[in-house]
Amino acid sequence: MHTVREKKKLVSRVRRIRGQLEAAEKAIAEEKGCFEVLQTLAAARGAMNGLVAEIVEDHVRFHVLDPDRKATAKQARAAEELIDVVRAYVK
Repeated sequence: MHTVREKKKLVSRVRRIRGQLEAAEKAIAEEKGCFEVLQTLAAARGAMNGLVAEIVEDHVRFHVLDPDRKATAKQARAAEELIDVVRAYVK
């Protein structure tokens, strides 16, 4: 479960991504150049990937591992490896 502060931060990130997508929509509607549209979409994609990675990491840390019990060294290592793989995949 996310804290209120974390929830506000995540919602703000989603709103920024929405703004980036709206900017891309506007650029297409106004027939801006391909480069400008692609650059805006690339920024939105990067922001989305970062958000996905953060939510996956939170899920692993707070739902896959039990935060009320100390993980074994093997579990902690496996969780970190999974988080690293997800972060590398969404780059």
